[in-house]
Amino acid sequence: MKKASLTTALLIGASAAMLSTGAVAGPNSQLTVSETASAEVQAQVQGWLAGDTIRGRKDKCFGIALAGENDCKAGAGTSCEGTSTTDFQANAWTFAPKGTCEFIVTPNGAGSLEG
Repeated sequence: MKKASLTTALLIGASAAMLSTGAVAGPNSQLTVSETASAEVQAQVQGWLAGDTIRGRKDKCFGIALAGENDCKAGAGTSCEGTSTTDFQANAWTFAPKGTCEFIVTPNGAGSLEG
């Protein structure tokens, strides 16, 4: 009976750990918003950069994450979240507010909806 209880406790602990690591990656200090963006998009991006939580729909925005801070899809041989190996890796994405991705600017250029 003790062995089953230990196994159950380990499974519950592992499940809790997996759930707690599923946080969405956030923006980084090197991101800016394009001057060509509408006032609404500029406000959305500025709020997100200031720490506002993304509410509602999101875009998978490729090329805006720092190394190890992507939400998912960092290329062949990687599993997912936190696996990008370079800053602004073109095939790694981070969630951004819906409709803002192409207006997010990095030192390497604008974000993209495609990886």
